[in-house]
Amino acid sequence: MEDEFATLGTSHLTVLAFFAVGVVAVVLLGRRIRGTGAEVWVNRGIAVGIVAVTVPLQVLQLLPGEWNPRTSLPFQLCDLAWIIAVHALWTRSRLTATITYLWGITLTTQAMITPDLATPFPEPRFVMFWAMHVLVVWASFYLVLGLRIAPTWRTYAQTVGATLVWAATMMVYNALLDTNYGYLNGKPARGSALDLLPAWPWYVGVQVVLIAAVWALMVWPWTRSAPGARAMGASTRAP
Repeated sequence: MEDEFATLGTSHLTVLAFFAVGVVAVVLLGRRIRGTGAEVWVNRGIAVGIVAVTVPLQVLQLLPGEWNPRTSLPFQLCDLAWIIAVHALWTRSRLTATITYLWGITLTTQAMITPDLATPFPEPRFVMFWAMHVLVVWASFYLVLGLRIAPTWRTYAQTVGATLVWAATMMVYNALLDTNYGYLNGKPARGSALDLLPAWPWYVGVQVVLIAAVWALMVWPWTRSAPGARAMGASTRAP
C-alpha cells in the first residue's frame, strides 16, 4: 500500500485501467439500450447510482477532521459536472449532455491524468476524487457515444458561456477568500498540463482559447452534415 499517492504509481495506473474498461462497457451499454423501453430506467438507475456515490463523499468533506475551506466546498468543476450529468441522464436534455461531454472528456480526464492528489488508497479523499471523476467521464461517453445525444453548435455556445461564468465567479471568489478553486488563480502544486502554459494570469486566457477550440473540434463531427446530425440526434429531446 502506498504511503502517499504517486502519479503513475500502482493505484493511479490501476484506476486508469479500470476506467478504460468501463468506457468501453458504458458505450456498448448505451448503444444496446438506445431507443428501447429499458433506456429510461437504465438512465435513471445510473443517475441514482451517481447521486448515491457522490453525495455521501461530498458530505464527508464537510465533517470535522476533513473540512478545509480551501478545498472542501463544492466549487470545483467536477462538483458541478456530476450534478449536470445526473440531470442529463434523468431528462435526456441535449444541453446538459453536451456540458457533460465537453467538460468530462477534456477537463475531467486531464485531472485524472495529472491528479492534484496526495491521499493514497483507501483514504476517503482518494475514493471521493476518483469516484467523482470516473463517473462523470463514464457518463459523458455513455450519453453521447452510447445514447447518441449529439451536441449542436447551440449547446456548444451555451457550454462555453456557462463555463466562462463559472470561471469568472471562481476567480473573484478565489481573490476575495484566498482560495484556488479551479486552479484559476494559480497552478497546482503538483505537475499538470498547466505547466506547459504561461504564468498567471496569462495561462487562464490561453486555456480558454485552447479549450474552446478543442470543444469545437469535438462538436464538429456531430454537426458536419445535416442528414447525419439529424440521424444521430433524432431521438434526443431539445433542451
